[in-house]
Amino acid sequence: MTDLLFPLPARRHDHQRACLVLGDLVESTRLAHLLPLEDYAALMAEFVQVLILSFEARGGRVLQHQGDAVLALWRAGEVASGVAAGHEAHERAARLGLAGRLGVTLRVRVGVALGPVITGPVGGQPSAYGLPVNYARRLCDAAEPGETLACGEVAASLGFPAHLLPRLLPPLAGFGADCRAYGVREVVAGGMKTG
Repeated sequence: MTDLLFPLPARRHDHQRACLVLGDLVESTRLAHLLPLEDYAALMAEFVQVLILSFEARGGRVLQHQGDAVLALWRAGEVASGVAAGHEAHERAARLGLAGRLGVTLRVRVGVALGPVITGPVGGQPSAYGLPVNYARRLCDAAEPGETLACGEVAASLGFPAHLLPRLLPPLAGFGADCRAYGVREVVAGGMKTG
């Protein structure tokens, strides 16, 4: 059995402070029931490709995608770009041409978290490990359809601009009741609105 496992990487992983953005399609299971399999697969492929390309266009490094979710990383100095890319995912998903032709509307939830991670290849794929990865997932799960939620560290990094609105959260699994989240209200061309 051990000969089937990937070998551990020979080099050390990189430690860094990073911004993680997770975009996840809302109600993809409902779409899988509603659409013929070929149409559903084509729609998911187009959705994921659009998210990957838009995250990369904003300077993000896509770490993985699973079905209808895409996770990307920005360096700590590029938090505004990560938040903007995540927030733009809503409009990009809503404008997907194939979705319109199939008569469905796509909506996403987005979570954004900042903090220390370890990055490196695992199984030939770029990966990141650390609490921000889990936090971005929890924020994404807590977001309403069409909403981008950012953690308190993201808000502090951006200087708590007016377009980030404090948002009450239910307790997030593994993070307790002291989590602070901010809903992203607006993004302007070229980056985040600064006030």
